[in-house]
Amino acid sequence: MVNEDPNLEECDGTPEPQSALRADPSISAHPSISAHPSISAHPSISAHPSVSAHHSVSAHPSVSIHPSVSAHPSSSAHPSILAQQGGLTQSSIPGTEDLSVIKVSKRRWAVVLVFSCYSMCNAFQWIQYGSISNIFMNFYGVSAFAIDWLSMCYMLTYIPLLLPVAWMLEKFGLRAVALTGSALNCLGAWVKMGSLKPHLFPVTVLGQVICSVAQVFILGMPSRIASVWFGANEVSTACSIAVFGNQLGIAIGFLVPPVLVPNTNDQDKLAYHISIMFYIIGGVATLLFILVIIVFKEKPKHPPSRAQSLSYALASPDASYLSSIIRLFKNLNFVLLVITYGLNAGAFYALSTLLNRMVISHYPGEEVNAGRIGLTIVISGMLGAVISGIWLDRSKTYKETTLVVYIMSLVGMVVYTLTLNLGHLWIVFITAGTMGFFMTGYLPLGFEFAVELTYPESEGMSSGLLNVSAQVFGIIFTISQGQIINNYGTMPGNIFLCVFLTLGAGLTAFIRADLRRQKANKETPDNKLQEEEEEESNTSKAPTTVSEEHL
Repeated sequence: MVNEDPNLEECDGTPEPQSALRADPSISAHPSISAHPSISAHPSISAHPSVSAHHSVSAHPSVSIHPSVSAHPSSSAHPSILAQQGGLTQSSIPGTEDLSVIKVSKRRWAVVLVFSCYSMCNAFQWIQYGSISNIFMNFYGVSAFAIDWLSMCYMLTYIPLLLPVAWMLEKFGLRAVALTGSALNCLGAWVKMGSLKPHLFPVTVLGQVICSVAQVFILGMPSRIASVWFGANEVSTACSIAVFGNQLGIAIGFLVPPVLVPNTNDQDKLAYHISIMFYIIGGVATLLFILVIIVFKEKPKHPPSRAQSLSYALASPDASYLSSIIRLFKNLNFVLLVITYGLNAGAFYALSTLLNRMVISHYPGEEVNAGRIGLTIVISGMLGAVISGIWLDRSKTYKETTLVVYIMSLVGMVVYTLTLNLGHLWIVFITAGTMGFFMTGYLPLGFEFAVELTYPESEGMSSGLLNVSAQVFGIIFTISQGQIINNYGTMPGNIFLCVFLTLGAGLTAFIRADLRRQKANKETPDNKLQEEEEEESNTSKAPTTVSEEHL
């Protein structure tokens, strides 16, 4: 975790409670060492494995150390380290936040909404070419495969840039990454305005590549924003809202380009309509960049949950970045999730990129309805994402919900495949919407399930690896399905995706629900006892012992 100076954050005017407690005369840090009422444990004395020597660990009843929560991977788990380092309460030191206070910030909704909006803008630019691919093929005089690469470059650039951007997220924090992503998104939108001539296709490729780099600074953020800014009962909903913006951008990308850019052979008229679309998105991207500068902050003054408080307290500036990645790949449950998430999201990316081509092959001249079908897929998926997030916050059934949604994604894909060529567009709208409800709704589920399986590892790293898997499978599926459609038709291409979704559903069943973050948020019996003691007496507060089992 990156701990930015809290003095840079807004102050809500609430005085921080005094957390420096004197040791109770009846409690000793070690059988041979008695704690005097006016003398705190010396930093050079390591605590006995069964005793917490540092008073700050138990200074506030709302902070607990769960038996299943180990020390942060970047810190030593030995009790003496916890005794020597500052604990969960630091309010006695000027300029540091009081980690014992669990409190959500009012700014949290503004932060997640601004992020959702510039994520939406970036997603629109991903699909704006693919949703009217035949028109751009005519305008620039290029092949369908060249237009497909305008979408696939988003997937390709993500793979090599994930690790550097994830390192930046850990080193410089949320605000720096948000500013960089929003700025690149704005720059790419303006570069595209210089490509309004048929011979300037390389310029539009350059603008799209810049936007694809911006995407790397966006896709791994939802779960990190949810963890840093939202309470334990809001994280899944917040993550869904953050992902919601990306899906809304794809939906608008399916709907708006066919309306703004009609299919005409007049090159000047076509250039005029394309320029309108490019100028609108450039203006929106600029406005959102300004909002990010104003609204986006690094983190709230107080941690919003016990899990986040523990992450702050146990973080180390000397954390090994490579060792964190190695630990993640040693987590079998997470590795299975990486594969299954990539199969599902990759299938969605391929469908989104090739949807225009598939619909027009069965319904010639229906570019606008092809965009509306894409809109239906994404809008229904956004509804599914929000419902899934609310359900997870209430039930905490991550494994069960993920498996059910995955199976229903497969069923929806099979039904869509069988009904696409029936000759009735209204049937395609219904089946595509049903498929999208589950397939797109699965995306935030994967993010939140990954954070649960890998806590207290970085949310940015776990989300980033999921997205790398999605991009790799997205490139493979888009190229493969595109070739299958060209040579054999749309049904064999969709059956190709159904096979891999079946594999993904089977692997999901083997993922064990090891919900580590939920365990960290639960109170231990020791803390409950401490709360009862503090209710009985407001004058005496004795530090709670933390056993070796807890550590």
